[in-house]
Amino acid sequence: MKLFWRGSILFFGLIILWQGMVSFFQLPPYILPGPWSVFKTWYLQANLIAMEAIPTIIETILGLILGSLLGCLAALTMAFFRPLSLWILPILVISQAIPTFAIAPLLVIWFGYGMASKIVITIIMLFFPVTSAFYDGLRHTEQGWLDLAKTMQAKKWRVFWHIRIPAALPFLASGLRVATVFAPIGAVVGEWVGASKGLGFLMLNANARMQIDLMFAALFTIVIFSLLLYFIVNIILRLLIPWQKEIAKNS
Repeated sequence: MKLFWRGSILFFGLIILWQGMVSFFQLPPYILPGPWSVFKTWYLQANLIAMEAIPTIIETILGLILGSLLGCLAALTMAFFRPLSLWILPILVISQAIPTFAIAPLLVIWFGYGMASKIVITIIMLFFPVTSAFYDGLRHTEQGWLDLAKTMQAKKWRVFWHIRIPAALPFLASGLRVATVFAPIGAVVGEWVGASKGLGFLMLNANARMQIDLMFAALFTIVIFSLLLYFIVNIILRLLIPWQKEIAKNS
């Protein structure tokens, strides 16, 4: 409840600040429309925005799921087969050194103007945070637990499955939260580069036609979807990994 009230106060504070800037500087609508104009357009164009939001939502969710699975698989592979980490880690670092926006046109050419290229861009954007967070968790298992397992002569794969993975799940949860924020950005970036539908495509068309109120309405929709996705993922992670609260208290 406190989070709701804090969010509400912040939201209305930003709206007041927004309207104050428009009124004080007397900005024309084609530069910065007022919040009432944006909300009015959001209401009048609700059907169009909802239709364009469907592809973006699908691309975001599929990219988030596939990127998270690939990130987890890469982290598990590096942790279980340590020599492979010497080869995989440099590739991960290099992949992050190349701006995703720079290679997005190539991905659109390779995978087409449909959903596939947007999903691939989303996977690339969130693959590293998931892999990095989970791999760090797998490497920093509490030494006392490992010593106890060694004393009991537990096999390597049992230690990995019953100790290291559960201990690393709170780290994975942190990576997934970051990935949840990046996922809609990846989908929208892909739509900016080349698409025939989606909220990013709608924003580009609205900007080209100087329909700035519609562009802000689409942006507002992306923000709302991102917040909802983040809170849903956060609730699921809290339910699936209840011991992350205890670790946070002890750290």
